[in-house]
Amino acid sequence: FLDLKIRSNILPLGSGAIAGNPLNVDREFLAKKLGFDGVTSNSMHAVGDRDFVVDFIYCASMASTHLSRLAEDLILYATKEFNFVKISDKFSTGSSLMPQKRNPDSLELVRGISGIIFGNLSGIMMTVKGTPSTYNKDLQYDKKFLFDSFDQLKKVLDITAGVLSTLSVNGETMETALSSDMLATDWAYYLVRKGVPFRTAHHTIGQVVALGEKKKTTEIGTRGYIDTYWAMNLLDI
Repeated sequence: FLDLKIRSNILPLGSGAIAGNPLNVDREFLAKKLGFDGVTSNSMHAVGDRDFVVDFIYCASMASTHLSRLAEDLILYATKEFNFVKISDKFSTGSSLMPQKRNPDSLELVRGISGIIFGNLSGIMMTVKGTPSTYNKDLQYDKKFLFDSFDQLKKVLDITAGVLSTLSVNGETMETALSSDMLATDWAYYLVRKGVPFRTAHHTIGQVVALGEKKKTTEIGTRGYIDTYWAMNLLDI
């Protein structure tokens, strides 16, 4: 959005329906006084250009897409199966059937609103696509797409900020979900530090893990390290 502000901060003042004006207005002076970074170079393009609207809605769509992905992660991690996080009662609702259930409605709305903003992006691009050069009445609909995208993005930002500020993280549950096979990459890096090419180390540790699984030696702790060391020696590492 900061980059968009720089690219869009151009003064169109002085442009008419087909041309500029013959009054010798100092547009550069006006731009400086009004806080613009420059002036438009062509009046016909200035009155028919809606790239800045498309760009804003694209940025809003991209931002809401990332927020939607975050919402999906949190929805998944809040399920009974994961139980990594707990969404505050302020941002969840009860089930219409199950008394004990906590529905992540706020995050589901974030996920759903992203579709509305993306729809606005498609709408403005299709509107611009069908217009010839300079101004056409079709472009009056740019406000509808623009203002709605702004309002919808503000909603998902407010909701996401509220969810994150009240979110509870179940650290012990997350730690319990860890398994010793996640140390396989560390073993591969250990071999790399010994001068083994990563491609070879990657393949070798894959063999070690497979052998460890076969021998049922995947538990966390000293025993697991000893068994892995034994397997590496068995493979002549």
